[in-house]
Amino acid sequence: MRKTKIIATLGPATETRDVLREMIRAGTDIFRLNMSHAAHDWVRNIVSLIRSLDAELDTITGILMDTQGPAIRTGELSTKIDLKPGEIFEFTIHGAHSVETRSVDVNYDGLVDDISVGDVVLVDNGVIRMKVLEKFENRIRCEVLTDGVLGSRRHINLPGVRVNLPALTEKDIDDVALGCEIGVDFISLSFCRGAEDMVLLKKTILEHGGTARAIAKIEHQLAVNNIDTIIAESEGIMVARGDLGIECPMEELPIIQRRIIQKCLRVDRPVIVATHMLESMISNPIPTRAEVTDVANAAFEQADAVMLSGESTVGKYPVQCVRTLDKITSRIERSGGAGFATDALMLDDRSKTIHSAVVLANSLVGSKLVIFTRAGFMARFTANLRPRSAPIYAFAPTLEICRHLKQLWGVRPLLLPLDRDPERTIEAAEVELLRRKLVEPGDRLVIVSDLMAHDQRFVSIQLRAVGAV
Repeated sequence: MRKTKIIATLGPATETRDVLREMIRAGTDIFRLNMSHAAHDWVRNIVSLIRSLDAELDTITGILMDTQGPAIRTGELSTKIDLKPGEIFEFTIHGAHSVETRSVDVNYDGLVDDISVGDVVLVDNGVIRMKVLEKFENRIRCEVLTDGVLGSRRHINLPGVRVNLPALTEKDIDDVALGCEIGVDFISLSFCRGAEDMVLLKKTILEHGGTARAIAKIEHQLAVNNIDTIIAESEGIMVARGDLGIECPMEELPIIQRRIIQKCLRVDRPVIVATHMLESMISNPIPTRAEVTDVANAAFEQADAVMLSGESTVGKYPVQCVRTLDKITSRIERSGGAGFATDALMLDDRSKTIHSAVVLANSLVGSKLVIFTRAGFMARFTANLRPRSAPIYAFAPTLEICRHLKQLWGVRPLLLPLDRDPERTIEAAEVELLRRKLVEPGDRLVIVSDLMAHDQRFVSIQLRAVGAV
């Protein structure tokens, strides 16, 4: 069983029932909805379609809603502008163009106040670089540093500049409300800058009656600076390497990725590596060797999940991309991992007991870990310890919890009512595992569950053989 989870972003290439079915069969664990481009009617339809396919295929698939966040973009242009080094170009507010200089509007009125003379402005994923020469009341005069062609609605990055945009825009709040209404499983905050942003997202989810897990997207230098407090306030981290690679020196990006994964495994937070995993497969049926190595590194570092973006939204080979991720990560997992989980903190008796179960499973060749969890904690911490070979079969009483477990490394969530009699629960779980051909008679099961005794709950570990009940 592959342990690294696969997230695929949906778009025109993957929005039909037949393609979605093949994506699930190929191994997609979570579908991502990019709210920078998604209309609400489309979101409602696609979520309903995914849920109906789960019922048809007897699968459990998570849904991640990705907010647009406080993005700064250029406005509309009637024709593209060809820029050359040394030229003067202006960013304007509300059409305050000067007669002698080429310019474009921006969608953020406070840009003039936030930016300083000497700052670098990166446009269109860093392809176009400019330097701020002067500021006026409603114009910013820049010198073009690199060749480029500027089109409409291009994203603007300001490395090292803290802009005073809200963490959640009005659009984001409307999108979060929709996600809570239709029951998405994860909501990610784009351009998270600090822990207070994640506090706001979680509060907004609660206010709208949602249960989605709050994911922090790390794509800004400020987020890297505040990573420890952001991790503490998040229910998952996404290393969004697109904008992050623009905001930070590119040679630092692999180090940042590795350090974030290490920190997440230390404090029991799921972590996703995203962007440009198989970028060449947007138009080619096979990846480059560099992309294979990149995916392999994320799997070796034992990230919980890897994510497809353009490859599965507009690419020609979305199903093949999922199969490629499955093939690479499965092979790397068989060769071992970086071992970052050895530094995982165990701060209470429950986590120490789960650690003992993982040690036991590691010592028994061919054993399986079986977890009974009401809220997901025990499955999450078991996954965080990265068992060497044992799969983790996590039984939960609701589909909601099962879907939350889909982001966790090595966890196969299974729906099962948890009886007050632990013995009946174990018997039912064994029947389900046999039905799905996940175990065979005689297989050893390391069972972790919480039991009630005299109104107190405690964690127990059992070692059983399938068929012995």
